[in-house]
Amino acid sequence: MDRIDLDILRELQQDGRLSNQELAQRIGLSASPCMRRVRQLEQDGVIQGYRAVVDPEAVGRGFEVLVSIEVRRDRETVEAFEAALHDIPDVIEAYRLFGSPGCLLRIAVADLAAYERLWIERLTTLDGVTEVNSQIIMKRIKEPRGLPVDRVPRS
Repeated sequence: MDRIDLDILRELQQDGRLSNQELAQRIGLSASPCMRRVRQLEQDGVIQGYRAVVDPEAVGRGFEVLVSIEVRRDRETVEAFEAALHDIPDVIEAYRLFGSPGCLLRIAVADLAAYERLWIERLTTLDGVTEVNSQIIMKRIKEPRGLPVDRVPRS
């Protein structure tokens, strides 16, 4: 990747709906080479997809919770736990961590009552779960807006 590729990534992270013509103009290329570079970044898996950023309140999921979970640490239990998370749509992000806690989830639901139901009916009943700790998000201070792409990575 060179500076132009990084410029493409920076622009598309700001606005994934840019037309190829607008993107090309912003980064100082003509349309054809710009499109080739974007397609190559997609084929190489550097650009993994395009999404709309949705207001959680608008879809009834304005109550967000960060949940740390401890799971028994044997392979079978961890794999089953991780597979089960894919079947819980309220879990919008999940990370396996080194150390303690073993797993961190970001959950989006309608309200406290919805979270309590999820906690009682799903999270605490997952095989291998030994501890569930919840941190209710009071306010978003910084939204995810993409990765900093200000340097050419070393090979």
